[in-house]
Amino acid sequence: MTENAIRIRGLRKHYPGAARPAVDGVDLDVTRGEVVALLGPNGAGKTTTVEVLEGHRYRDAGDVAVLGADPGRAGHEWRARIGIVLQSGADQADLTPAEVVHHFAGYYPQARDRDEVLQLVGLWEKRGTLARNLSGGQRRRLDVALGIIGHPELLFLDEPTTGFDPQARRDFWQLIRALAADGTTILLTTHYLDEADALADRLAVIADGRIVAEGPPATLGGRDAHRATVRWSERGGQRAERTATPAAFIADLAARHGGDVPGLTVTRPSLEDVYLDLIGAAGGPR
Repeated sequence: MTENAIRIRGLRKHYPGAARPAVDGVDLDVTRGEVVALLGPNGAGKTTTVEVLEGHRYRDAGDVAVLGADPGRAGHEWRARIGIVLQSGADQADLTPAEVVHHFAGYYPQARDRDEVLQLVGLWEKRGTLARNLSGGQRRRLDVALGIIGHPELLFLDEPTTGFDPQARRDFWQLIRALAADGTTILLTTHYLDEADALADRLAVIADGRIVAEGPPATLGGRDAHRATVRWSERGGQRAERTATPAAFIADLAARHGGDVPGLTVTRPSLEDVYLDLIGAAGGPR
């Protein structure tokens, strides 16, 4: 058992006729049990990178190991150890969740308990309902059920909550957290930065075919080191000050006001601010 579920060094992929490589020297590690979100604009190289990791696309150069094997050469035994939830799931409209899950379980040598999976993804009460009559969120849960029925060590999630309403997205987050708590390594691609912030242990931003930053959401791109903006009310108006030492500045304000500071707020750059700066500096999408 290697420590890294995924190890990438110098990954390159250049499509015929393209002016530049789709992936141009990506390096990335994903530790076992970790949830990593791969972020980037359309055309940045996310999809190509993930397809190489899944064994669905050959690379031109670089060293890639997924669960200790080269995905370009790995066989059926290796595939049984990974789970994939694509952005668009398979159409199982005329089958029930129970029928679909029971059928797919037969493809795996160490499948999870079928009923346990239906309960885990929140479809137990809908197990006998035709898939065509499920809501969009429930059908997405069925896609996840098929992704985890083989008890994968590593799960790939591609834009898992696209089109969800806010409540459905948060319900789905609980499912992902449960899988992570169970020890499943997860590589997530998403355009929702709040989703990445809420679910991922670590973020990796890809732009122009390269990883331009990686780290925990709170510190990505030096987010924690940016100056804070302190806002407060004074003399009938709103005041604001940017400072690298907000605690000391607020202490001075409190002393000046003799206690509580009216209308006090402290903000740092959001994850969205930092992300846009990173992809902008890298040239944005191709």
